[in-house]
Amino acid sequence: MNLESPKVTVQKPAQYIFDALTDIKNFEKLMPENIAKFEVIGEEAFIFALKGMPEIKLKLKDKVSPNKVVLGAASDKLPFTLTGFIDAIDDNSCTVQLKFEGEFNAMMAMMIKGPITKFIETLANNMSKL
Repeated sequence: MNLESPKVTVQKPAQYIFDALTDIKNFEKLMPENIAKFEVIGEEAFIFALKGMPEIKLKLKDKVSPNKVVLGAASDKLPFTLTGFIDAIDDNSCTVQLKFEGEFNAMMAMMIKGPITKFIETLANNMSKL
């Protein structure tokens, strides 16, 4: 399953956004309002839960300065990645797009496609809060 957020323009330099996304405690600022839990559990991992959904543990998997940040599921039960692509427009602005890739059975994919799509759109739209 591959999902993409819309590309959003942020009035901050690409390096600033990259640095903010690699500091995982900043993800709390990006979370939707219906967040039930957010807890940093190390320098490169956090747990979050949205109301009515199970807890998800995300871990920083890869980073390529200043263009790419990859987070992945810390559990192998539901393998997926959330990748942030950052493209500089000029010295003071950039675009950010999030891509979600996961391997789920058809039933699971049907159930989570809507909530995950809405979730990554919210994360992208909140980039300006960083």
